Amino acid sequence: MSETATARRSRITPEREAELYGAVLDLLREVGYDAVTMDAVAARTRSSKATLYRQWGGKAELVVRALHSQKPGSIADIDTGTLRGDLHGIIGREDDCVMAQNAALMRALAMAVHHNDDLRRAFKELLVEPEMEEFRRMIRRAVDRGEIRPDNPALDYMVHMLVGAFATRTLIDDLPPTREFLTSYIDAVVLPALGAPSH
Repeated sequence: MSETATARRSRITPEREAELYGAVLDLLREVGYDAVTMDAVAARTRSSKATLYRQWGGKAELVVRALHSQKPGSIADIDTGTLRGDLHGIIGREDDCVMAQNAALMRALAMAVHHNDDLRRAFKELLVEPEMEEFRRMIRRAVDRGEIRPDNPALDYMVHMLVGAFATRTLIDDLPPTREFLTSYIDAVVLPALGAPSH
């Protein structure tokens, strides 16, 4: 994060920031990204629109930072000693209710990300790229331990596999993603593709 962005947000308490993020996520669920406006966020949170722009620069960054605030910690903090344990640890950080809410939020943003350059840029810079780097560190540890081969072509698609399972569960099965589903998917699909132990 740039020093400018840090300075912009330093005036809001963590409690107030959490309240604002919660309101943004509620609006997203209710009306979708395109219908969320800074006016609506200001009204919902009893803030001035000028304050919102000063703190976040615009709707795209505010929305993505609100999404980021829901992450239960860094993937990099999980190091169980095995790739299977690490991947199961990621799934275990959220209960089924939170996963269902997150899946609904991602559906609310899916089309907007494709049609809005500011949102796509903020999404990649603040969510996707940092998470990809954390996954790469996890994979490097597994390679260093000898669990997976560094030349396995499936390595480049591990995140795609995980996101795909999460995103398409509702579309294909008409069910939300759950811990049980994603854990079994990791064991049946991801780990075998990577040539890693699945038990």
